[in-house]
Amino acid sequence: MTDLPYYLGCPSWSESAWREGLYPQNARPADFLSLYAQVFNAVEGNTTFYARPAPTTVERWAQSLPEHFRFTAKFPRDISHGGDLREQNHAAEDFLQLLRPLGARVAPLWLQLPASFGPVRLAELVSFMDALERPLAVEVRHPEFFAKGDSERLLNRLLMDRGVERICLDPRALFSCTSTDPAVLHAQAKKPRVPPRPAAFTPFPQVRFIGRPELEANDPYLVPWIEKVAGWIEEGRTPYVFLHTPDNHRAPELARRFHQQLSERLPGLPALPELHQPQATEQLGLL
Repeated sequence: MTDLPYYLGCPSWSESAWREGLYPQNARPADFLSLYAQVFNAVEGNTTFYARPAPTTVERWAQSLPEHFRFTAKFPRDISHGGDLREQNHAAEDFLQLLRPLGARVAPLWLQLPASFGPVRLAELVSFMDALERPLAVEVRHPEFFAKGDSERLLNRLLMDRGVERICLDPRALFSCTSTDPAVLHAQAKKPRVPPRPAAFTPFPQVRFIGRPELEANDPYLVPWIEKVAGWIEEGRTPYVFLHTPDNHRAPELARRFHQQLSERLPGLPALPELHQPQATEQLGLL
């Protein structure tokens, strides 16, 4: 894909529903990642949160992804949610060894902490960060880290001092949606209802935007992010922006919508590539 001054992507690449838009209708699931990487230059590594991939899978990913691509691999939940982080250093190192074939494409690593991980456990986080010595971004969910008090200031200072980014989750659009759609209700039950905290502690700010299924309904919530991301790019930073929808069936469309609106704010941004879709005549066997 054309070089962009920022990283843009979705929560995954493996949605069969994307055959209706992002991928050709006849695309094989084994080809989804390489096709995805022709359009977007980053993806959330959510898959590694739920299960460690087999070494052969990591090798296949490495063969499918260009060098400039970024895979923000999440530490597996048994590391991030499995007790004292100070006891997870060996497991973290094993995980890094597993991902070694991806090289620099794993940057930054993501540590998504549970809502139960509060200020009293910050010493664990400090120990984990200091032992890691790799680009890292951290997502917190405990209410105290959003209260604009001493706990939040301490967290921010600890991250900033170590060159660790604070991931910003913005679910406001999702929670503005009144719907009986099971996908919306599931997403609202699963996602934390936290206020956004746009942080730029490093050259690589991290944003996760959780949108509504109706694309145009997200526009009022995207406006401040268009300005924020444009400002970061103008400062010489390289933001990462990931767009979600409730079941993620329309995530690529929302990502394209974001990029189009950012292009209006920053004229000259390259357009996102369009993958080849079979022509109707081909589908009818007339060619």
